[in-house]
Amino acid sequence: MQKFYFAFLFISLLVSSCITQKASVNQNDVSRIIKTLSSDKMEGRGLFSPGIDKAADFIAGEFKAIGLKPLAGATDFRQVFELTTLSPVSCLAYVNDKVVDPKDVFVITGKQSLNWQKNSGIEIQHIKAGESFTVRYKAILQLHKPVFVYVDPSFFDAFKRFREYYSAERIIDKVSEDEAVFVLGNETDVQSFTVNFGTKIEKQSFTNIVGVLPGKSKAKELVVFSGHYDHLGIIDAVEGDSIANGADDDASGITAVISLAKHYKKLNANERTLVFVAFTAEEIGGKGSQYFSKQLNPDDVVAMFNIEMIGKESKFGKNSAFITGFDKSDFGAILQRNLNGTEFKFHPDPYPAEQLFYRSDNATLAALGVPAHTISTDQIDIDKYYHTVNDELSTLDIANITATIKAIALSSRSIVDGRDTPKRIPPVSSK
Repeated sequence: MQKFYFAFLFISLLVSSCITQKASVNQNDVSRIIKTLSSDKMEGRGLFSPGIDKAADFIAGEFKAIGLKPLAGATDFRQVFELTTLSPVSCLAYVNDKVVDPKDVFVITGKQSLNWQKNSGIEIQHIKAGESFTVRYKAILQLHKPVFVYVDPSFFDAFKRFREYYSAERIIDKVSEDEAVFVLGNETDVQSFTVNFGTKIEKQSFTNIVGVLPGKSKAKELVVFSGHYDHLGIIDAVEGDSIANGADDDASGITAVISLAKHYKKLNANERTLVFVAFTAEEIGGKGSQYFSKQLNPDDVVAMFNIEMIGKESKFGKNSAFITGFDKSDFGAILQRNLNGTEFKFHPDPYPAEQLFYRSDNATLAALGVPAHTISTDQIDIDKYYHTVNDELSTLDIANITATIKAIALSSRSIVDGRDTPKRIPPVSSK
């Protein structure tokens, strides 16, 4: 009787192992999802466009069809938040009664308007040749008072970068209290100046899409699977095409998130709670993931699988991908161990100079100590389609995407079922 029991137990474990080894990811379904997200109807999923709203509706619809639940306290899959946009509308400056070329001035302010004259008590500073522009810029802002700054022309390149940033529409978390006007020129003796500046300040709504698969025995412990669904939208036309479809960046990642949600819902064996999230506003600095991360206790998050650009073969060849921050935790080692016996292999990030670990949506949770890593196959050093109108479905390898999703499904299973817990990443100081 005892022999029969152990034989039965062995067969049960063998069957269970075979089930878990299979990743229920359908290539035709992968193709359907990415084709929908990268179609011209989505208008490149640019912020504040009808196209990104269509993409949000599609992703929410997929989550509903799968049978995911909203995040605790939410009534649906939409996680809506607001940020402030600043749009400069006018700028006129005079120095010593001479008009300043608009390309030689930029303004930092959180106010709707500035109307300055030298006799209004504004301090004058200079950034002189031979000094560090960045060091002086930071020191001037740390004064936290209105400052008129004359910048030596030797800093033209740095000045131009800053001007382009501050002269464009910006999306910010909070309105700055700093007030500074920077003017490029060789005037050493500023006898008088006048600045009239206006900016449009608005609140804008943004939406992450979040679905949850509740865990069983370890429901309070969270495993996050994520990607971003925004892209560049409509940009300058190239050969008549102005839609930056973002098929690889990052419709491929969102396709993985949806496919993994289906896989784990079908298995129905996750001991930990799984959170599937499509972030917005990644292209403007990860605003969506920053907001999302603030809604969670980072101590509850066991791991984060952020998936970014898996549409083409990696530099390591077929059946391979890389993990950013591979050396910062044993996350990658766990994933690779779970792939023993398969052809797929995860590699450390081959592009350390790009500092990808803190450039994607994993960054905020990683800075808080979570083993949060990005999985990618993109050959970023030679990718000629990145951020162009040519990032289209026709440039992707659907079989490669499917293989990578299957590898993530298999490699994540011991974390999902609670057997493995990746080591925490040393938190980044906020000071």
